[in-house]
Amino acid sequence: MTSYLHSTEAYSQSELLSDISPEGQADIFKAGHRNSYNAGEILFHEGDQAFRCYFVQSGRIKVSILHEEGKEAILRYVLPGEFMAAIAVFRGKTYPATASAVGPVSAISWDRTTMITLMHLYPPLAVNMLRVVVDRLDEVQKRYLELSAEQVAQRIARALLRMMKTSGRKTDEGIVIDFRLSRQDLADYTGTTLFSVSRVLSKWEKMGHIKSGRERIVITDAHALVAVTENS
Repeated sequence: MTSYLHSTEAYSQSELLSDISPEGQADIFKAGHRNSYNAGEILFHEGDQAFRCYFVQSGRIKVSILHEEGKEAILRYVLPGEFMAAIAVFRGKTYPATASAVGPVSAISWDRTTMITLMHLYPPLAVNMLRVVVDRLDEVQKRYLELSAEQVAQRIARALLRMMKTSGRKTDEGIVIDFRLSRQDLADYTGTTLFSVSRVLSKWEKMGHIKSGRERIVITDAHALVAVTENS
């Protein structure tokens, strides 16, 4: 038990584990199934029967949907310490989106029956899961407002700032977004085209706001990007 407690210490601040003792957290993780995924590997497809929920230990997971014409829309990136696919527990129907590994991913998953049993054993777990669901709904509403009311440059700037906050790493160049992020990914995340993203990023690079390379973006002037988001 001690070794397992040590392995979960890094996730003790996760919203899923709030108000649960270290021993309880260890029991919850022990009841799950450890999973490893390679870059690009699919955890589940949109429309698949939803029977497992996931907690990300390391790596990042892309959650996306496909429009009828086949265009991908990225809904969010799930980060280490975050929980996803609560629908498997609360509805048990089908997954509303596809989840794929951005790079190597380690995660713990639980089937619906196991998670419901754990929620009875640890009531705060059920409350925490509801908080996660509410937070995701709030996030969806904010993203919808961005897509419907903001200009392309504002959406791109806001997306980069959001990624900088959650996945930024300081370097001599600036703050690098610490996962593979192509211009197409950024277009799919902000609801625009590859051409528009390339045009905006090239402009910002000339102005010294960012540096970009193949699947790599470094923010060199975050204040300038904040100014873009405020310029309606």
